[in-house]
Amino acid sequence: MGAFLELEGGYLAIGVFALIAATYVGTRPFVGDGHAWKKTVPFVAITMAGFITAHYWVTTSRMADVKYRFNQGGAVICESKAVRKVAQSIIIDPKNRQGWVIIGDLFHSPEYERGFHSARCLEYHYPANYKKPPITK
Repeated sequence: MGAFLELEGGYLAIGVFALIAATYVGTRPFVGDGHAWKKTVPFVAITMAGFITAHYWVTTSRMADVKYRFNQGGAVICESKAVRKVAQSIIIDPKNRQGWVIIGDLFHSPEYERGFHSARCLEYHYPANYKKPPITK
């Protein structure tokens, strides 16, 4: 339940706001004589529940894939929220000497002060003609 609230908390807040708005508008006398809320509120609630559930399922599936790939020695690419102007993504490769480890759902490295959540990562495949730079100490 904690992971659900962590990942979907913002969307739950948006859903509650949408329900409040649907209730307010649906109870106005000029909208269906004040009885439109009987149709709008269940529709909005079911729609939001469906979208939030689908988003949670897709996100947790992607997180599992990313963790599996990293643990198997593959690279992943993560969104960096620390830098918004240039290089918004970072490639996390366990074969590099940056000391990447995954603890729970977070990637950590001694070279970065902030961790990267696996929910904001994707599997990364190097291009076929890409030559990795030599590993230096």
